[in-house]
Amino acid sequence: MSNDSARIRVLCVDDHPVVLQGISGLVSIQADMEVVAEATHGRDAIEKFRKHRPDITLMDLQMPEMGGLDAIGAIRGEFPQARIIVLTTYAGDVQALRAIQAGARGYLLKNALHKELLDAIRAVHAGRKTVSTEVSFDLAEHATDDTLTPAEIRVLSLISAGNANKEIAAELTLSEETVKKQVRSILSKLGAKDRTHAAMIGFRRGIIGMP
Repeated sequence: MSNDSARIRVLCVDDHPVVLQGISGLVSIQADMEVVAEATHGRDAIEKFRKHRPDITLMDLQMPEMGGLDAIGAIRGEFPQARIIVLTTYAGDVQALRAIQAGARGYLLKNALHKELLDAIRAVHAGRKTVSTEVSFDLAEHATDDTLTPAEIRVLSLISAGNANKEIAAELTLSEETVKKQVRSILSKLGAKDRTHAAMIGFRRGIIGMP
C-alpha cells in the first residue's frame, strides 16, 4: 500500500474562510492525512461527499443555505458508514445530542487543542467515537433533565426574540393562559429564574439557535 492510499482522506466544512483555511492547513501537514475537499455550507458538503467519499468529514453546524445537522442527516441517509466529526463553537448539550442522534461520531469545540482534533480524526477513523470533555460534562449533567416539548421550544424561541405572552399567543394561535402555562413549565424544566434567564440557558445549551 502506498503512503498516499494509507492517508486518512478528510473533507472540511465551514462557512468561515479563515477557520476553513486553518483546519485544512493543520490536517494537510500531517503525514497520515490529506484534505480531499472543502465546503462552505451543507448542500456543498453533500455534493463534495458524493464526489470524493472522504474517510472523515469535519462539519460545522451553523452555516447558511443548509446547516450541519441537516447535512449530517442527508449524508448519513445516503452513506450510512460516513464518519462525521462536528467541529463547532457551541458546547450546548442539546445541540451535541442532536448531532450524535443525526449520526455524528465525534463532537469537538473549535477551541480544541490541535492535538485533540488530530487525535479525534484518527480515533473516529479507527471506528471509535469521541466527544470533547466539556461537552461530555454537559451531556452528563443534563442526562436526567426533563426535556422541553417541541411546543415549549417554539415558545422559548419567541421569548428569546423579545415577545410578550400576548404576542406569542397570537403568533401560535393559542390562548394567553396556555402560553403562561408553557412559560411556567419552561422555567421549571430549565431551572430558570425568569424569561431572560430561560432564553440564555436555551442559547447556551443549544435548545434554540442564536438569533
